[in-house]
Amino acid sequence: MPTLVQFGAGNIGRSFIGQLFATSGYEVIFIDVAKPLVEAINARREYNIVIKRSSAADEVLTIRNVYALDGNDHAAVAEAVADTDYVATSVGLGALPHIFPVLARGIELRAQRYPGRPLDIIIAENIHDGARYFRQSLEELLPPGFPLAENVGLVETSIGKMVPIMRKEDLATDPLLLFAEEYNELIVDKHGFRGLLPQIPTLNPVENIKAYVDRKLFIHNLGHAAAAYFGFSQSPGTRYIWQALELPGLASKVRTAMRQSAAALVREYPNDLTLASLEGHIDDLLRRFANKALGDTIYRVGRDLYRKLARNDRLIGAILLAARHDLPYSVIAEAVRAAISFRAVDEEGRLYPRDTEFIANEVPKGLAGILRDVCGLRESDVIDREVIARILY
Repeated sequence: MPTLVQFGAGNIGRSFIGQLFATSGYEVIFIDVAKPLVEAINARREYNIVIKRSSAADEVLTIRNVYALDGNDHAAVAEAVADTDYVATSVGLGALPHIFPVLARGIELRAQRYPGRPLDIIIAENIHDGARYFRQSLEELLPPGFPLAENVGLVETSIGKMVPIMRKEDLATDPLLLFAEEYNELIVDKHGFRGLLPQIPTLNPVENIKAYVDRKLFIHNLGHAAAAYFGFSQSPGTRYIWQALELPGLASKVRTAMRQSAAALVREYPNDLTLASLEGHIDDLLRRFANKALGDTIYRVGRDLYRKLARNDRLIGAILLAARHDLPYSVIAEAVRAAISFRAVDEEGRLYPRDTEFIANEVPKGLAGILRDVCGLRESDVIDREVIARILY
């Protein structure tokens, strides 16, 4: 049986990447540092995903042929990397530096053990220039002159799967349980592979992965965030994204923000994206956002203002793209202003910890100070200066 080593046994690791490979005939070896999670996977060798649909009954998928390794057992993890068919990572940007040493160790061991057998690493992280970041990080850890390009394929992806935060009462009955939407398309860089593409039915290899990473960030993530920020601004007591989209005029406003970004993406990637295809994508996303059964919260979607208001992220990044192409971005700018007042809380009534810092440290500076210090907009830059003026006024 072919194998996948999956770094990260969290939401995307188990409900998306792990699910796709396990249901396609692979044994999936999860690598995680959360010992209770590792122990639970190994005790059962399976877990359940509940597919949530608005218009149909729940479907329970039981994912089998899985086990887990403690990420702190570097020797065992390196052995697994050396012998596997594919590696995937879904650990988050902050945790990636911690997995690079053992990944490099496994790559080196594999090259010694199986000369000429490349390893493809699927980077399921939704980060810009992920292949370059992985390459630079691994080159620092591998022996001088190690032929990384020949031995390792670095495959960037665009991850569109939505997985809500699990409620404590659901996890109390089953700590491995996950809720997820039906969507399962895995968009990958076809040119990143060194070996054969994995035989996954919903794999979508594309020519220009950057266009699809930007599509995810500047349409999917932008629209989702706009729904959260407009929803909280219009009705602070609203809990779920689907409820926000039912508020008067809100869905139309979110759609307009997404369309403004879509127009800029078509200008940026005329050979990869069309306005007609993006309009269809927006329709599909709004339908998915409105999935009542998924129970996705405004808190989950809108939290982490430092990240979501950063210069290259979903809102400011889309505005700068539109500004560079001399296209309108008025409704996206309105979403930025709404984000400043975002105060949604979790099921315990608590703000996201970093948002508490944002409110204490950034809000007193006013909108102009936030645009400067959080969004990274510079008065010395012509386009930035125009964007600052339009957001402020």
